[in-house]
Amino acid sequence: MNRADRITDVRAYVIDQPPRTAGESGDDEPEAVRHWRRGKVAHPLSRYPEFRDNRPAALGPSADQTVVVEVESASGAVGIGTTNGGVACAAVVESHLAHLVEGEEPTAHERIWDRMFHSTLLYGRKGLVLHALSAVDLAVWDLHGRLTQLPVYALLGGPVREQVEVYATGPRPDIAEQLGFWGAKLPLTWAASEGEDGLANNLAAAAKARSSVGEDFPLLLDCWMSLDVDYAARLADALDGLGFRWLEEPLPPDEYDAHRRLRARLPGRMALATGEHEYTAAGFALLCDTGVDVIQPDPGWCGGLTELRRIAAVARTRGTRLIPHVGGHYSYHFAMAYPEVSLAEFPMLTGACDRVTPQHRGFLGETAPVDGHVRLDDSPGFGLTLDPATRRRRPIEHEPAGARS
Repeated sequence: MNRADRITDVRAYVIDQPPRTAGESGDDEPEAVRHWRRGKVAHPLSRYPEFRDNRPAALGPSADQTVVVEVESASGAVGIGTTNGGVACAAVVESHLAHLVEGEEPTAHERIWDRMFHSTLLYGRKGLVLHALSAVDLAVWDLHGRLTQLPVYALLGGPVREQVEVYATGPRPDIAEQLGFWGAKLPLTWAASEGEDGLANNLAAAAKARSSVGEDFPLLLDCWMSLDVDYAARLADALDGLGFRWLEEPLPPDEYDAHRRLRARLPGRMALATGEHEYTAAGFALLCDTGVDVIQPDPGWCGGLTELRRIAAVARTRGTRLIPHVGGHYSYHFAMAYPEVSLAEFPMLTGACDRVTPQHRGFLGETAPVDGHVRLDDSPGFGLTLDPATRRRRPIEHEPAGARS
């Protein structure tokens, strides 16, 4: 790679409506089919009746809107990174981060990350700013791989395994088992705010899930920050008898003392997993020190691949397992290069959860799981390209550094 091939432009796009693949659910499908993604799932705003049965309304119109960041070099090579957050996230990239990245070498990951993070301390450190930073960081790694014609896992030191084992997330563990996934993670349906009846319903759903699969098939439960310590402990006691392996994100990540108290009340073989909504190695160090068993950084949110490496170092020194939250190819490349990451997550995105469909909607080149495993090829970068049919728009456009007088 020519060292003179510096980054010349950073662009942020919003995908308004990626093309649907065959079998994906739409608003015209029956409620029973749409339940998993658009129906009742416990979430942080379940305490409010008007949002209790409608998670999309609670999230707002742009929370899950995909943002694509392109980082281009002087030779015309383009790296791609993604996150979510819609126009607000794209604005952070274009109006603040772009000028810190343009002119830099695509190999200068630590320098670029440090410039972005410390320049946004005034209003960053977590949340939307870190989403924007993550997408830029991932795009720079992708560009690095494309310029050197190496997959990102090779840039990280080379593969430590031939393939990545994955579990499936969705309400049909029986289908996940049939498809060969390592295990299945179910969404919690009723939040703590829905009382004893809700608890009874959750336990009935868990028992039904267990009866649908083999007794040794791993089951997990995702609570999405909808519980309190006492409810989570009672739920875990009952789940332990059904052989569930972990309770995921029952509390908001900032409630560090509550995590410590909950871990002390959980059954010994029930793991406490969390971190999907935590940011940077500093935040994960605090979580690890509470005694959580599994941390789950998302490469598109936590600070990108550069920070994910530091989070892995924190997990290693604390003896805490690290299993990335979703992430697709970004997580798979990381897992390929880090022996501590033995497992990754794959979301079932059809309404009926009856088949494996692309996670990176609107992109080409995705490697899908086969019999519960992902085997990456040696495509340069992360191996993804934007589908030309994908509709995107650039809501804010800054003037590249090279174009300024």
